[in-house]
This record gives sequence, C-alpha cells and structure tokens, in this order.
Amino acid sequence: MSKNLTEPLAKTKKKPTRAEAEDAVRTLIEWTGENPDRDGLLGTPDRVVRAYEEFFAGYNEDPQSLLAKTFENISGYDELIVLKDIRLESHCEHHIVPIIGKAHIGYLPNERVVGISKLVRLVDIFAKRCRFRRHSHPKSQIQSKKYLSQKELVLLSRPPINV
Repeated sequence: MSKNLTEPLAKTKKKPTRAEAEDAVRTLIEWTGENPDRDGLLGTPDRVVRAYEEFFAGYNEDPQSLLAKTFENISGYDELIVLKDIRLESHCEHHIVPIIGKAHIGYLPNERVVGISKLVRLVDIFAKRCRFRRHSHPKSQIQSKKYLSQKELVLLSRPPINV
C-alpha cells in the first residue's frame, strides 16, 4: 500500500493496463450473477473503461500548464473577476456515483489575468478526479494560489470539490 494516500495511484505505483481494467469490469459483471459473454454485455467492459477515461480525465491534465498563458495586467486592473453557475460533473469517491452541481469562482488578479474559459476548464479538471465532497474550501483556496498569481481566489461549489 502507498505511504502517500493523498496522491493519485498514477503517481505512487504502476497504473493497471486497459486490458486489466476491462477484465475487472468482466469480473464485476460476473459478480452480479450476469454472463459477460451474452450478446447485450459483450462490449460492456470496453464501454465502461472508455466512460471511466472520460469521467476521470482530470488526472491526465496539468492545471499549471493550463494557466501558463495569461494576459498582462495592464493599467493596474484591480476589479474582482467572478464566474457563476459553472456546471460541475464529478463522482463521489466512496461509491463512484455521479454528482452534478455548480461552481462559482471569484478572484482578484495580481500581475496577470487568465482567460475566463481557462477558469471554467480548471473547475472541470479538478471535478474529473475522484477526490471530492468532504474537503474544505480554505484548502482549495490555498492550493489554487500555486497555479495562478492573484491577490485572492475563492472557489465555491455545490457539491464541494478539492483542488
């Protein structure tokens, strides 16, 4: 077992292969009492693995590189930038069931300004990771400062996600 339980598996040990993931889905189908070789279930392991690749795509994206391109903060721009009602699709880490919610971001730029579409994408990256629900907003606020230079950043979401 990994000593660092807060890191994703990909950073702590070898990730299972796609074939191993499909075999695991076949095992779960058999565990339910179904036959994974019957016509309606033949392609299910592949479909489930492809769905998981999409559900958890946030592990394959780097928030820092996403936010690397910014705009110079001309004329001392110091107004609050707010985005509201950003759709959030995530999965509960305890049961891997879908969670649908909304996120709101507000930040005061420091020296540079990031494009609004990138802030929406940032929410998506963290939502598409399986570490959600019970993490505090102050932690989200602190960690997001290493990705973006700003005076203050607040991310609120229902349900909460951690970044």
